[in-house]
Amino acid sequence: MQPVIVNTTAEPAAIDARYLSQTDRVAIADGLAVNLSLTAIAAGIGKHKSTVSREVRAHRVQGRYLPYRAHQVASAARARPKQSKLVSNQALRAEVADKLAQRFSPEQIAARLRKDFPDDESMRVSHETIYQALYFQARGGLKREVAQALRTGRARRRPQRAPNQRTPRFVDDMVMISDRPAEVADRAVPGHWEGDLIMGAGNSSAIGTLVERSTRYTMLVHLPGGHDAETVRDALIATISTLPGHLRGSLTWDQGCEMARHKQFSMATDMAVYFCDPHSPWQRGTNENTNGLLRQYFPKGTDLSVFGPADLEHVAQELNGRPRKTLDWDNPAERLRDLLTV
Repeated sequence: MQPVIVNTTAEPAAIDARYLSQTDRVAIADGLAVNLSLTAIAAGIGKHKSTVSREVRAHRVQGRYLPYRAHQVASAARARPKQSKLVSNQALRAEVADKLAQRFSPEQIAARLRKDFPDDESMRVSHETIYQALYFQARGGLKREVAQALRTGRARRRPQRAPNQRTPRFVDDMVMISDRPAEVADRAVPGHWEGDLIMGAGNSSAIGTLVERSTRYTMLVHLPGGHDAETVRDALIATISTLPGHLRGSLTWDQGCEMARHKQFSMATDMAVYFCDPHSPWQRGTNENTNGLLRQYFPKGTDLSVFGPADLEHVAQELNGRPRKTLDWDNPAERLRDLLTV
């Protein structure tokens, strides 16, 4: 029998925990030598059973698992410097650069290349490869000025976290829109509102907007003292307090810092507050649509602090007097009047 050659060299530099280390492989060999099951060996080194199984199958030599040889083979296979397709393929790089200049996203580019060159495998590239080329130009083959074509305008990648690892937005726990009752979502019951701020020039002034989901009735909130959490809380309480109890069902808002005092608002008004998911304005689509209509009166870049309560009331009345197709050509004021006279 061939003697097993033992490598007495020191353990190589640590690698990512996803991979088997030299120490792991020695432990696998030791476990096999005393007839431990693969499950027991895997538990001992903190890996999945299938990882150990694949390792043993891949690195048997004449029926024996040789840990040091296995580690050398695996290390050599892992170190395989490969030139990016966007470096080696000039035609592909030109196509990608051209589409970036047209403000295509990397995902749109990858999909369009498959459509434009269905029979040419060399003209395929994944959107991840394009992102890598943009964020790591020295390796990826795209010049830095091309990176400006990304809609984010960022020159480096923003690290992502799983939802359960994200830092909570507010001190008080948020109730998310996924927990909102069905009667709110289907507009079956009146009294449920969506809210937001429209911002003025330099984000130094703001107006609060509230829209009732079933009637589309709009209320505008005057914020002369700024739009910090305490000011918004007090202004919303004052506005909502003008409504009868049966029209104070709930409020849906995004995760803007102006709602940091949402729990105090709920205690004062007896209204639940539900929060949209990040970057999901469609989850309060009625309010978003209304804010678009309000920009006819308050264009972007306007100093909103010059508008007083009377100005806001005039705009709200005009908006609530417009007939809406979704209301069978009634207007929001008429629909709200019907609810108030019940």
